[in-house]
Amino acid sequence: MKIKLNYSDKFRNSINKLKFEGRYRVFNETKRKVGFHPLAIWNNNSITSDIIVWCSNDYLGMSQNKYVTNSMINSVKEMGTGSGGTRNISGNSSAIVELERELASLHQKEKAIVFSSGYVANEAAISTLLQILDDAIVFSDEKNHASIISGIKKSDAHKEIFKHNDLNELEKLIKKYPYNRSKVIIFESVYSMDGDIGNIEGIVKIAKKYNAMTYVDEVHAVGMYGKTGAGISEQLDISDSIDIIQGTLGKAYGTMGGYITSTDLICDVIRSYASGYIFTTALPPALAKTATQSLKYLKNSDVERSLQQKNVMLLKKQLSDNNINYLDNKSHIIPVMVNNPIRCTEISNILLNEFGHYIQPINYPTVPAGTERLRITPGPLHTEKMIAELTFSLKQAFKKTEHINFKKPA
Repeated sequence: MKIKLNYSDKFRNSINKLKFEGRYRVFNETKRKVGFHPLAIWNNNSITSDIIVWCSNDYLGMSQNKYVTNSMINSVKEMGTGSGGTRNISGNSSAIVELERELASLHQKEKAIVFSSGYVANEAAISTLLQILDDAIVFSDEKNHASIISGIKKSDAHKEIFKHNDLNELEKLIKKYPYNRSKVIIFESVYSMDGDIGNIEGIVKIAKKYNAMTYVDEVHAVGMYGKTGAGISEQLDISDSIDIIQGTLGKAYGTMGGYITSTDLICDVIRSYASGYIFTTALPPALAKTATQSLKYLKNSDVERSLQQKNVMLLKKQLSDNNINYLDNKSHIIPVMVNNPIRCTEISNILLNEFGHYIQPINYPTVPAGTERLRITPGPLHTEKMIAELTFSLKQAFKKTEHINFKKPA
């Protein structure tokens, strides 16, 4: 007798498992209000209300900067909405070529390549790089982003995972291999969930000592750090010593897209072999033009970065004064630690429903189980009043959820 497989039960059980473990994701529907960042409209079952967004990666509010939005409007009128194809087939617009020149200049590299997102940039560039090197060893920080992990998995390279920012372990691992074997060290400058900063100088020294290439992900740093916003590598004046710098246009620059910058030769190899570049539609020219304008703006304006840093320091002080636990660091990312998935979600709900503050809970697998948190990113347009109200609301939400216990499933 043939027993019919019930596919729906398998799907339903997988969702129920997430709910039981307290990590089922709810995607809140919001509508941003141009000129009113960080305010937005929250659509909750057809009932709308104003909220303050504290978890946006639009770190500097550039997506609503008049200079940037006017550039987008004018560019659409001039060039339309779509690119018309891949880079190889009609999509190689003058706007995207100009954007790549601007990115190369920003990072003081010979060449840049633009992808549809930062995730695609990492996945495509890393997998291609490792395949071309052949029989390579890749050394990856244990807290590297999912896009980096995916890029490594798509290659045949042997991988060595070193403890986060642990240079002693990195050197212990790398010295096992011959000096003349291909080696790549991949790491980040600002780690998105803890907000700490990678030891770029130390990693570069090890790379030089053991004849390894360096690949740094600066997505949470570009636009934010350095004299012109080129990231932590610029701030440390070490860009020349890094082989490949990867970044995004979708965070501090307020637009969309990802990129790598490197030598002409390395970029030519990635351009010629990476399927994530060759077989996908190019960024629309209007979007590329707008990204270029945002880059140029932040190269010459430090107002946004200064205000943002001031607000970060103010919020950290108020959290400390009110005994609210957070991971202190030297970046703009403030992780308020809850360490309980059920409680983390409940605190997020209380903040949103009762106080109008939107901070999405961060649960496993984005962070390790037991380290659940609220990831706060104050921007230049948050006010002192907003920061004081958020601190008060957090204190109330923590108090209201003191009773919540959670035992990790076996």
